[in-house]
Amino acid sequence: MSGQNEVDRFFETLSHPLKAEMEKTREIIMAASPQLTETVKWGGPSFEYRETLATFSPRVKDCVALVFHDGEPFMERFPFLEAGPKGKAYAKFRSMEDVERHRSDLGALVTAFVLNMESV
Repeated sequence: MSGQNEVDRFFETLSHPLKAEMEKTREIIMAASPQLTETVKWGGPSFEYRETLATFSPRVKDCVALVFHDGEPFMERFPFLEAGPKGKAYAKFRSMEDVERHRSDLGALVTAFVLNMESV
């Protein structure tokens, strides 16, 4: 079974107050790079290219919480990211307006991650 089907099923059964915002965030991420794949990992949809880039944390209910697993190096360039432990960075979107406001930055961040992984 493909990761996309697994993630589609995840969203079909998801009960979350910001489900539409999560789905829009997923759409933006996947559109940013054709190299990305997705799967369900650590309790939420994850986006991968050579390694895991980011994972939704659907247990957080007051925002769309997206964990960038090695996001710390990108925080200066993308100030919407919040510092997390062990080199992680978080993107938190609290409304559809918030998702749309950060659409281009989120796409640029995903592109930067992919380019960084290609140079390693």
